[in-house]
Amino acid sequence: MDHVSNKANITARTGAAPKLMLNDLSMAGRTRLLEIAYSRFRFGLFAMPLVASMFAWYYQQDSSDQRVLIWALSYCVISALAWLQYKVYKLDMQRLTPENMFSTWLPRIETTAFLHGLGLALVLPLVAQTASTEFKYLYLVTLTAIMAGSGIDQSPMVSVFHRFLISGWHLTVLMMPWSFPDHWHYLMPLAAIFGAMKYWNSAGSDNFFIQLVWHEEEGNRLVKVYQAANQEAVRALNDKNLFLTTASHDLRQPVHAMSMLVESIRLRNRDKSIEPLITDLKSSMNSMSHMFNSLLDLSKLEAGFTQPKAEALDLKTYLRGVVDLFREQAALHELRLQLWLPKCDAVVFADPALLKQVLANLLHNALRYTQSGGILVGLRRRDTGWKIEVWDTGVGIATQDQHQVFGPYFRSELAWRLDSAGHGLGLAVVARCANLLKATYGVSSRLGQGSCFWFQLAAKTGLEPVNTTAACAPVNTEFQNDQPLRGNCLVLDDDVRVIAAWAAMLKGWGIEGRYAVNAKQAFAYIDAGFIPHVIFCDQRLSSGESGFDVFLALLQRCPNASGAMVSGEFNSPELLEAKDAGYLVLRKPVDLIELRAILETWLVKG
Repeated sequence: MDHVSNKANITARTGAAPKLMLNDLSMAGRTRLLEIAYSRFRFGLFAMPLVASMFAWYYQQDSSDQRVLIWALSYCVISALAWLQYKVYKLDMQRLTPENMFSTWLPRIETTAFLHGLGLALVLPLVAQTASTEFKYLYLVTLTAIMAGSGIDQSPMVSVFHRFLISGWHLTVLMMPWSFPDHWHYLMPLAAIFGAMKYWNSAGSDNFFIQLVWHEEEGNRLVKVYQAANQEAVRALNDKNLFLTTASHDLRQPVHAMSMLVESIRLRNRDKSIEPLITDLKSSMNSMSHMFNSLLDLSKLEAGFTQPKAEALDLKTYLRGVVDLFREQAALHELRLQLWLPKCDAVVFADPALLKQVLANLLHNALRYTQSGGILVGLRRRDTGWKIEVWDTGVGIATQDQHQVFGPYFRSELAWRLDSAGHGLGLAVVARCANLLKATYGVSSRLGQGSCFWFQLAAKTGLEPVNTTAACAPVNTEFQNDQPLRGNCLVLDDDVRVIAAWAAMLKGWGIEGRYAVNAKQAFAYIDAGFIPHVIFCDQRLSSGESGFDVFLALLQRCPNASGAMVSGEFNSPELLEAKDAGYLVLRKPVDLIELRAILETWLVKG
């Protein structure tokens, strides 16, 4: 239906309704119009036996002639046949295609309409010489009422009504000199005018119904186009998320290796002049790692792999812990980081991991775009909930941009100039997490003066909050010292570049290491007499083995060893099983500060 689409384009450009014909509709649309026309037509046809009987009874009062009675009985037979025709019509609607239905039944209904009109017009010639003037005028008025009030002229399929009009009315007009010999000279012009009016009225009604069905079909077509485009967009989004989730391990590998290589370079550097370069390189690696994690976190949220596990949380304790995580980073930027808490208890029912991610991303965003002044994290009671606000004295956001900041990949021009490392993912993660937490969120900002990002959680009473101290305990952002560690470490990873990075870094920390790319090689080291104190095992191994199964087997061989699973995946059933079993799971790229702290716990300082 390209011509239909072209007319739709013309309508969209000009705003004017296009001139439409029946052929502009689909066969299904034409069949619908045929059904409307037939329904109005058959109603009058089925009512005719009653009308004809009344005229037969009235005529018999003045005459013993049986012609009108025979006409009335004939209409009873015709109505019965019309009823049978309608039954066949309904059966054909169920078994015929719209094309066959339209081509088969349009001629039949047109023929029936012509015969019906002819039957109505025959009465006056039959009784022209025998009926009283009152009878003939009464019948003419009734015929006029049928033409005007039956609604046949106000239905689609003008060809059906025109056949009815030609045989039922125009024939009557032509026979008026014979039916009304004394009055035809003024009746005939009036009847002709009436017939012309009915003709033009029917044409307008037909065009109205065609327009109606065409707009409905065009609306359905646009809905299908939208649905197809929406499905394609959803499919593309799902494909993107599926790619990122399935490729997460491989995507994280180089970042994981680079962060360890940077640390090994720092440990070996003896040239004071390049220390600033190494510091900048380390800072860039941290920014890249944060951006990378934000991208994968967003994909994880959009793919539906994160399911909230809500529990009662003491917001005051939780906020203290999360804010403490960023105090040293704020101090490095010479920014004040303050926390304002109410005196009363503040308990919410929320997933602690999602809540921590929201707060961490908001604080990281504030630190990134605040060059001087400070950041204030506040907690206030609002209506039936607790509102958490993160205020900053940063660059601010223009009013026209504020409705876009929570969308993925959006960054204002000022933000790009200030920090080109980001890609506008952090606040998108905030929005997704807030939706999972069933929290409201928003921003108010003034360009050049700062911003306030907020989200609000429903308050809960009568709940005993869980201990959140461990979940949000502060972690140092720099190593306390570079004192060597003593101990043996076995690392299993199928990527030789990652293995080389592990070896360089652990050697710099003073740890004796053995490095394997598969289970066979790892057990060979143990068989050769190497006794590891710590075991790190990747989950995805190119040999097809389950990293968790190999990890358990290694711990069984070395019962005194500590260990952790290391992986770039986040939806692996084996990793979930490992966490549920109480084993430590580290995500690539591994936080080296956290890794150093773990090794200091498991090993002996030199």
